[in-house]
Parts: sequence; structure tokens; C-alpha cells
Amino acid sequence: MESPKTYVFFGIVGAGKGTQVELLKKVLAGKDARKIVYAYPGSEYRQLTAGDSYTGSLIKGKLERGELQPDFLTIHVFTSILVKELAGPDAHLIADGYPRTLAQADAFMAAMEFYGRKNVEIVYIEVSKEEVIKRMKLRGRSDDTDEGINRRFWEYETNVVPSMAALEKAGCKLYKINGEQSVEQVHADIIKALAL
Repeated sequence: MESPKTYVFFGIVGAGKGTQVELLKKVLAGKDARKIVYAYPGSEYRQLTAGDSYTGSLIKGKLERGELQPDFLTIHVFTSILVKELAGPDAHLIADGYPRTLAQADAFMAAMEFYGRKNVEIVYIEVSKEEVIKRMKLRGRSDDTDEGINRRFWEYETNVVPSMAALEKAGCKLYKINGEQSVEQVHADIIKALAL
């Protein structure tokens, strides 16, 4: 049996990462019956904001302003997913929306070392700022204001891109994918790049 796959998806909000992750999960599921662990802190954060906890209200404020959540919390959320979901060494792992800062990149590489996961591959879906703004305006989420969008671009360029570079420097393979094509073509390019 092939060794388990570890993929990290990068791309600005609106690049289509979630859609491509779902398509990739179907391909992996078609190859073998292994568990696929999807580590996406964003969904955990949305659950926290849905409740009426103090932490949830603080998270909500940051989300609405387009700010990244603090490292300690995001590292905790991501680590909790791994602890809960990684039931053995054979599961495939897909990380999405993490790491987003250099501190998170360090924590991510430490986690991969701890779990003995080598050969981490990065899928970077590249989309222009103009295209992302167009997509965000179409989906109409409450945090997709002009201010929120600009803030997310700033956060992305200041924190997320350097964290991706840190993973590449640490030995992860990076594949850049043109995200301004059709969903099907982006998927085809990802499958080709990952040799699946």
C-alpha cells in the first residue's frame, strides 16, 4: 500500500480551495478505503461563533474585521483536529486554512515530525486580487465588506504567503495552480501535479 498522503492547500479566501479539497477527497477515496482527515480550522471557528461563548464572540469580531485569529488559538484548534481524527499512521491528511503564520508553520512542521508524516505537498491555488474581489462580492457573506476584503489581502500577503514559503524551505513540495480556470480544469491540474 502506498504511504499516506499529506496535502496543504493555500490560496486567498475565494480561490476555490474548499471545492478543490472536496474533489481531491473523492479521488483519494476512489483509490483506497483509508480515512481522510480534513483539518480545516475555519469550520471549527464557525462552530465556536455559532454558540454564545465569550471566546466565540471575540473570534466573531476578528472574523468580521477580516483579521487572522491568534496563533495560540489556531494552533490549538488544528492540533485538536489531529488528536481527535488521526486514529493511525495510514490516514490521508488534508490541511486547509492552516498554517497562516510563521508560528503556525513551525507548529505544523513539528506536528508532521511527531506523526512521522514526510513528503508534505502544497497545493497553491493562485488567483488575482481582481478575480477574488469579484467572487467574494458574488457569495455575499457578512464579512465580505470592502474593508474586510482589503484586510484579508493584507493578512494574506503579510502572514500567509511567508508561512507557505517557510513550509517550502522546510522541504515541502510546492505546486502552483492557476485558479482562474474552470473548476474542472483546476482539479485536472491539481491531480496532474500530485501525480494521482
